[in-house]
Amino acid sequence: MKISASILAAKLTGLSTELPTYKQENIDLIHIDVMDGNFVPQISFGEAFTKEVKSHTQIPLDVHLMVSNPELHVPKYFDLNPYCITFHIETTNFSVRLAEEIRKAGIKVGVSLNPQTPPESISQILPYLDLVLLMTVDPGFYGQSFVKSGFEKIAAIRKLTKPYNIELEVDGGVNESNMEELAKLGVDITVVGSGLYKTGDPNAQGKKLKELAASARTRS
Repeated sequence: MKISASILAAKLTGLSTELPTYKQENIDLIHIDVMDGNFVPQISFGEAFTKEVKSHTQIPLDVHLMVSNPELHVPKYFDLNPYCITFHIETTNFSVRLAEEIRKAGIKVGVSLNPQTPPESISQILPYLDLVLLMTVDPGFYGQSFVKSGFEKIAAIRKLTKPYNIELEVDGGVNESNMEELAKLGVDITVVGSGLYKTGDPNAQGKKLKELAASARTRS
């Protein structure tokens, strides 16, 4: 399982010295939460901050756009060549066109769903996707607990995506207590915030989480 480090949970003033210490065998991706204060009530990172993050690490970026009208924002991240760019299905009426634009730039396409959004909402665009990101907390509010319906919804999305070569990513409330269950359900990428940074050693914690996931898959 890949670990995507949600740097929103990190000490942002120390990122320039901390990011270069991350080892890709422990942390596979750097998760960038772009919030516009519109689709979600918070304002966080934009393209300038994301560019600064990239200058301090060789680990690929995992860009998550929690913004309204993502078609206006997506092109700003093409030059950064991230691992993927993910937009929310709830935010645009032009999801196919937007997915094709991202793929044309040579970047993986992700679509995200809020906890209350039914899995079937993405059924018509699955051929255009490389990744589905399921929110297991309400977006824009840091430190929430994993929603109880999350496991059931993961199974439903995995069933939908089975005919396609699509990665399943989960974001929200991921930690040691649920990592093994997520691995058993076939989750490919977990976004981890406080569950990664709480110990003060994200490398060691990332390694531990990956070991938990590997062990669970060996037993299943």
